[in-house]
Amino acid sequence: MRKFMPASELARDERFSQITQRDRMADGRSTVVLNNDQNRRSNNRLTPQRGDASEAARALMHGIFVGEIQALEGAGRTCWDFTTGEEAPFALKLDMARQAWDEARHVEISCKLSDWMGAEIGQYAENTVLFEAACSDDPVLRLAGVNRALEGLAIDVFTTMKEFGEIAGDPYLEFCEDWMLADEVTHVKMGSDWLRKVTENDPERRKKALEFQNIVDKMFSYGGSRSESDESSLMIARRFRELAGFTDTEVDYIAEVSMQALNERKAQIAERQAAVASKN
Repeated sequence: MRKFMPASELARDERFSQITQRDRMADGRSTVVLNNDQNRRSNNRLTPQRGDASEAARALMHGIFVGEIQALEGAGRTCWDFTTGEEAPFALKLDMARQAWDEARHVEISCKLSDWMGAEIGQYAENTVLFEAACSDDPVLRLAGVNRALEGLAIDVFTTMKEFGEIAGDPYLEFCEDWMLADEVTHVKMGSDWLRKVTENDPERRKKALEFQNIVDKMFSYGGSRSESDESSLMIARRFRELAGFTDTEVDYIAEVSMQALNERKAQIAERQAAVASKN
């Protein structure tokens, strides 16, 4: 079996369509709308009260579904790509195999939830950034990029969806998201523990891994759609991140990067609105 398989060769059937991260952020449907009267965004948290709540929840659920597929593929590749005992400890690969098992279950759950919510597989485009973060030739960078950065994002997403299901009175969504959230906390904790253990005597390697994690976190700030502001659809789940091995300083950094992305996005939208207004 081939090692270090690129994202371009992921197996997908005709139901799936892919989009790059750049094109996704350029899509007008990914932007936020400023409140014209107050020149700021209104509350954008994902709640049943939002006018587009059903569509937004379905799109997020589909994003979770394809993300779980890529997380399964990434964890599985880490088990295969590295030589046991030389490039990666056996116990680390055993944890990745356990994670692959969890992710396979998450794929099933998310597929059924998508159907329950009225969405179809392939209804929304898939981007492969998550798997790309799992393509590093250093297993420590994979732990930083996938287990800490992207699985950390999954903690925020599942917390938001769990609360959405609770408020909407949907016990199926609430229970399933709570179940998967527990797994995600475990996955992030495994990444946190292994990153520190493997780099215990190699500060430069640890520094490089954490820098890569910061890059992925910034990339997945999604223009501020995840932050501690009500102007973002996703809230940073501080308590669960702490349980998963994040320090207060690390969570503060993620919150700061997300707010910067939010403010940059607001400024861009304001500029576009001003340009349109001047033409009229």
